[in-house]
Amino acid sequence: MSEDLIDDVGLPADGSLHVVHSLDLLVSSEPHPLDLLAAEAVAENWQREIAANPALFNGRTILQRQIRYSDGHLTAEGHVSRFATFLWWRRQAGLAGACHLFGYPVIVSSDGALIAVEMAPHTANPGQVYFAAGSLDLSDVVDGRCDIEGNMRREVMEETGLDLGAARADPVLYASYRSRRLTLLRVFEFSETADDLVARIDTFARDCAEPEISRAVAIRSGDPGAHRYGLAMLPILAWYFRDRG
Repeated sequence: MSEDLIDDVGLPADGSLHVVHSLDLLVSSEPHPLDLLAAEAVAENWQREIAANPALFNGRTILQRQIRYSDGHLTAEGHVSRFATFLWWRRQAGLAGACHLFGYPVIVSSDGALIAVEMAPHTANPGQVYFAAGSLDLSDVVDGRCDIEGNMRREVMEETGLDLGAARADPVLYASYRSRRLTLLRVFEFSETADDLVARIDTFARDCAEPEISRAVAIRSGDPGAHRYGLAMLPILAWYFRDRG
């Protein structure tokens, strides 16, 4: 199975943060190679996934094939795929043949805490704690390109009820790469305290018919063992609480 250009991403695979000056996230009209090469295996794995978690939905998602980063300029080519393909891919040793690119809106309270969420039991990452985020899908594609900022706004609104437009957005976009997963993150500073934001989010989740989260989490230290963090969180915690100016 071809590994394409994934290893040529151009970023160190240690999760360190790097400034993105420009980006172009193209979406091809062709099927993702994995949808063609691994169709049978994907279908078999999907049956196992939904047997374990019937709430999963096999929606269309954008799965990346080629990603390149050079001197602050990031380009990528994704394909319209299926969530089932993504779930199968992330179980493969070496994660060959694709790369998962996603946005991470880093929500900061007025008293300096990071505001994350704990995912609900019926989701694909039950119990994990990370920033409100989700895979790119067709609603994030505008004129053949992925709108990462729109994806961040949509996911935060869907999961927490917060409007990123009400926050002060850091002008700097960062990229963090590890294990064939590319995170694009931006800091959003809210005028409310951590306690107020947590209460707002928890109320929103409680009132949702099908909430994606169990609760909001205020993070006040860079301790990697404080919660059951998703791996993409760890370099961001270190950067924010230790390395950030």
